[in-house]
Amino acid sequence: MGRFTNKQKKELKQIGISLVLFVILMIAEHAGLFPDTTGGMIAELLLYLIPYFIVGHDVVRKCLIGIKNRQLFDESFLMTLATIGAFGCGEFGEAVAVMLFYQVGEFFQEYAVGKSRGSIAELMSMAPDFANREAEDGSVEIIDPDEIEVGDILVIKPGEKVPTDGIVIEGSGFVNTSALTGESLPRLVSVGEQVISGCINGETLLRIRAEKEFDDCTVSQILELVEEASSRKSVTENFITRFAHYYTPTVVVAAVILAFLPPLISGHFASEFGIWVLRACTFLVISCPCALVISVPLAFFGGIGAASSKGVLVKGSNYLETLADLDTVVSDKTGTLTEGKFKVAMVEAAEGYDTDQIIRYAAAAEAGSTHPIAAAIIEACENPIAQSKIKNVRNVAGKGITAKAGRDTITVGNKGFFDEEGIDITELTADVSGTNCYVAKNGKYIGTIIVADMPKDGSKEAIREMMNAGVKSVIMLTGDSEKVASSVASELGITEYRAELLPQDKVSVVEDLLDELRNRAGSGDKADKNRGRLAFVGDGINDAPVLSVADAGIAMGSLGSDAAIEAADVVIMDDDLGKIPAVMRIARKTLGISRQNIAFALFVKFGCLVLGALGIANMWIAVFADVGVAVICILNSMRMLNR
Repeated sequence: MGRFTNKQKKELKQIGISLVLFVILMIAEHAGLFPDTTGGMIAELLLYLIPYFIVGHDVVRKCLIGIKNRQLFDESFLMTLATIGAFGCGEFGEAVAVMLFYQVGEFFQEYAVGKSRGSIAELMSMAPDFANREAEDGSVEIIDPDEIEVGDILVIKPGEKVPTDGIVIEGSGFVNTSALTGESLPRLVSVGEQVISGCINGETLLRIRAEKEFDDCTVSQILELVEEASSRKSVTENFITRFAHYYTPTVVVAAVILAFLPPLISGHFASEFGIWVLRACTFLVISCPCALVISVPLAFFGGIGAASSKGVLVKGSNYLETLADLDTVVSDKTGTLTEGKFKVAMVEAAEGYDTDQIIRYAAAAEAGSTHPIAAAIIEACENPIAQSKIKNVRNVAGKGITAKAGRDTITVGNKGFFDEEGIDITELTADVSGTNCYVAKNGKYIGTIIVADMPKDGSKEAIREMMNAGVKSVIMLTGDSEKVASSVASELGITEYRAELLPQDKVSVVEDLLDELRNRAGSGDKADKNRGRLAFVGDGINDAPVLSVADAGIAMGSLGSDAAIEAADVVIMDDDLGKIPAVMRIARKTLGISRQNIAFALFVKFGCLVLGALGIANMWIAVFADVGVAVICILNSMRMLNR
């Protein structure tokens, strides 16, 4: 019982008491304990009303409120009308059974919805309850996260949640980002690095400087997105809503016609009216659309929850449908397919030198530079020359740098810089894509360092998985040169790419690809709805225009990026490209389950409606067609919760 809420425990108790009383009354009825007299029937009616109201008082109350507010046609109205009709026809046991098993179905629904909120509830639980703010005198006060101001010094003790986005100013250690990214591997942070709200501090104390107020931090934005996701309904859900809007009043009118028209036509109204009223009540029970109204949204809710548990925020069930139909994935290169950070890809040394020497000399010259290429060279150097030996640094912007390292003059730069310095270069023998940094010692060329933006680990496998998942085309867009783009595309197994693009060119390319997909599907609105979908994957910071143009904009590597969370339809909370095929599979499973529910429910209900109208199906068949179908569809939808 511990897994049920207090409300569910109360409902379960009411169902149990009602079921026991119902069984006792059914045994008494079949044992002939109720005399076949007016008094006996009244006593039987009054006794059956006890379990009826114990289990069904909420349904009757909702029905009366609906009548008062002129909102008649819902499940409560159908159930109340059908059971009152059954009581009027003397079918007391069937009336109680309908209400009892309807409430059993409602209980299953409530339990399933509660369970489906589990993954999202885990995501919601990352919101901090408090923050430790350090005063100027060094004392620490516990405050509400809403009271945090930019610039506040916050103390994060071991095991506590980071209350807002900030920069570490003291301490280092691991933080658990699983609530945000879905990954269990902790991330090491140290002084000067950013930490994101919602992470859980490890075993060391951290002091951070708040960079954002709580309302603007990552956690708040994520929670807002989760809360808004349910408002963006899929095409399937909108269809079910419209269907129920017209379907329910139609079957009520049909039930009224079924009750009155046949006995009027037969000319034996008085003798046959009760029979046809019972058939009409059976018709109403069967027609209750709760199996569709409950199970289809539940499947999509479960799909969003399953994606959330993997650290992927889907902003609405409509985007799940888009991901399920992906035909083309267009991806930015830098920061999405590649690290977005320069690394030394290769070193080629002239005769008489080795690669370690080339790196060591180049790192000495670049030691005072903040350029990304210089940072890559310095990082690659394992045995640097002492800073005290480096003098007379001369930096020529955009070309290169010279410096004295001991008694040697080191020159590092591009070909144009070496031409100006009068240093002859030996061209590379290897065909490696990247930026060439030539190195000279005392005016003589000694080697070349190739610095490149390296592909991310797992990018190639993720692209292969996307193709295996049904994506027909993966296209890379980049502002880099044709040579660099060709090299990266070849390494990742991408057959189509566009190079040397400006940001506005990327928008044009995506628009052209969308037109291509429409033309391939044919012309007209119907064809457009059935065409394959296009997703654009970017870092979410400088790709906002393209993210908004695509059918689905997917922001990658956007932990803490306001622009990504705002512009994208799907936000992957780390830079794992491999989560795209995983979410595609979740989306397709979600759509498959919702379509199974629709087909199964409509087939059973329409079949039983015909049997009910003909008098072949009784109230027990009606209970199965309503509650049984609903429970089966709910259980089917709950399969999403285990993915």
